Amino acid sequence: MANQQRRTTLSRKTKETSITLSVNLDGKGQATLKTGVGFLEHMLTLLAGNGLLDLTVKAQGDLQVDQHHLVEDIGILLGQALAKAWKDKRGITRYGWALIPMDESLVQVALDLSGRPYLGYGLKLRQRKVGQFDTELVLEFFRALTNSAGITAHIVQVSGGNTHHLLEAAFKGFGRALRQALSRDTRRPGIPSTKGRL
Repeated sequence: MANQQRRTTLSRKTKETSITLSVNLDGKGQATLKTGVGFLEHMLTLLAGNGLLDLTVKAQGDLQVDQHHLVEDIGILLGQALAKAWKDKRGITRYGWALIPMDESLVQVALDLSGRPYLGYGLKLRQRKVGQFDTELVLEFFRALTNSAGITAHIVQVSGGNTHHLLEAAFKGFGRALRQALSRDTRRPGIPSTKGRL
């Protein structure tokens, strides 16, 4: 397991978007992003940095319509890339969680790399936009990611009200929880399930 490369590159092309994405689960937290959606790039930088994964995204989409298609498709492709990079999940911790304070805001994220997609989303965002970004797209991004990766995820707002702070805490928390879930479990080198498979 120690020498196994946990990285992959995938592409996705539709009539609405064209995306190439690379991920290295054992990286240094570096993000190289070109999407045309500045706030999403900011959030993905936080996710990669806190997850210590290297992430490269080059994406184009029908931004003249809105940001929905591109944000959702990046979530889909990131989920697919994560699932391909971690392979059969042999030797990983599987579960991860984080409690992230961001000034007055506090967000809890818990993950299970179970193969069973589910998103419990509990952010109550007061602002419909942060800059030019539609904040409702955060739900679409995480739903697309968890569905395509087979992750059970709960993102819970404990306290706070500033929309920017809540979203930063959510993406940081997702990165931290993912980093923990993907960490090596030296005491259990096999599949992290009493059923013998995930």
